[in-house]
Amino acid sequence: MVSLPDKPALHTYTHSLRSRYSETDKMGYVYYGRYLEYFEAARTEMIRELGIPYRKMEEEGILLPVVHAELAYKSPVHYDEVMRIRVMIYEPPMVRLETFYEVTTEDPSRPHVLGRVTLAFSNAETRRPCRVPSEFLQKLKV
Repeated sequence: MVSLPDKPALHTYTHSLRSRYSETDKMGYVYYGRYLEYFEAARTEMIRELGIPYRKMEEEGILLPVVHAELAYKSPVHYDEVMRIRVMIYEPPMVRLETFYEVTTEDPSRPHVLGRVTLAFSNAETRRPCRVPSEFLQKLKV
C-alpha cells in the first residue's frame, strides 16, 4: 500500500493539469493508466524547475529509467477537473531517486491518488546504474 512518509519532504513541487476528455473512460473518470503519465509530467517539470532539464541530463549521458512504480487509487478524478500533482522527494538520491505523488483536486485534504515511483540514474552508454550527478544534489540543496 502506498503511503507518504511521515516527515517533511526534502523537496516538493506541484504541477497543475486539467483532465481532458480523451483521458477519461466511459464512466467519465480519468483512466487509471493515465496517472503514471501525469506523474512523469510533474516529475519532468520538477527537474526543470530545479534548473536541470531532463534533456540536459540526457545530453550529458545520464538516463533516468523507472525501475518501480506503485499507485493507490482513493477516488476518481472526473473529466475537466483541475488536478494538482504534488511530487515529493524525502531522501537525497544516490543511485536511485524515489519520488512520491499526491493527486488532489478542489479539496487538497482528500487525495484521489497516491503514488511512489523509483528511478535509477543510469549511464546512457553502458545502461548501467551510476551515481546521481553532483549538480542534481546541489540543486536539491542537500
